This record gives sequence, C-alpha cells and structure tokens, in this order.
Amino acid sequence: MEKNDGVTIIVFSGDMDKVMAAFNIAIGAAAAGKETNMFFTFWGIKAIQKGKLTGKGLFGRMMGLLNRGGINRIGPSRFNFGGIGRWMFKQMMKSHNITPLEELRQTAIDLGVKLLPCEMSMQVMEIDVDDLIDEVEKTCGVATMLEKAFHSKATLFI
Repeated sequence: MEKNDGVTIIVFSGDMDKVMAAFNIAIGAAAAGKETNMFFTFWGIKAIQKGKLTGKGLFGRMMGLLNRGGINRIGPSRFNFGGIGRWMFKQMMKSHNITPLEELRQTAIDLGVKLLPCEMSMQVMEIDVDDLIDEVEKTCGVATMLEKAFHSKATLFI
C-alpha cells in the first residue's frame, strides 16, 4: 500500500490544551501542503459542536448538560477549577497573543483540513449532525478513519 504524505489526527480528548495541539499540528501540516484529516471521537467531538444542549433520552440529556460541547466551553486538562481555569487560560493566551481555539479551528478549515465526526460516538452520546458546525464532513466510522490513517505518513492520537 502506497502512502501519501498526509497526516491523520485522531482527536479523542476534549481538553483545551490537547485540542489546541491537535489544531496547531493540523494547521502546520495543511500549510505545508499535506492532506490533513482530523477524526473527532468521544470527548473530542466537543471541538466541532455548536454548543447547544444535546441528547434525547434521559442519559443523553444528562450527558449533554454535564459535557456541553462547543469550542468555547472546552476547559484545560488540569487546573480547570470549575470553569475558572478556562477563563484564566483564555486571559493568559490573550495576553501572550496566542490564537484562540475558535480561530485555530477556522484556520484549519480555511486550509482545507477535513473534520470527520465519529458516527458511533455521536450515537452513544446522542449528538445529531445538526449539533455540529457546518464545516464538518459526513459522519464516518472507524473503517474510514483507518483508511485515511493507512494512507497517511503520520497518524497521531491526541
């Protein structure tokens, strides 16, 4: 099997610092002209959600409330302090002229990075396609993600 020189990034984490790293790597790869795919699964889906409440059943609604998506609701993996950490990190990033997550995501989109939502994770967490930002590709499963990964020179799990 011949590989292209692309990159596949599996975004499993919904933590601010990890999502930021994933988008930075994707932007770097895309800016270098590499085919770049980001596969968002489980908590990582938060980065491509619009931010509205999700879920239909009791557990799905509870999950949607407790794990509300949207890139601006993502907190750091450490020192979140009930949401204060998210605010603090945003202030620190702003004071050091670090690009906010929402702008990083848009830059990735503008550079042609493909955002692939995991269909199984969406089913389990009761997230509909309408709950995702418009720029995402069609939902896909692990077979599609693996096909992308098998053809990539680099595959990262974040």
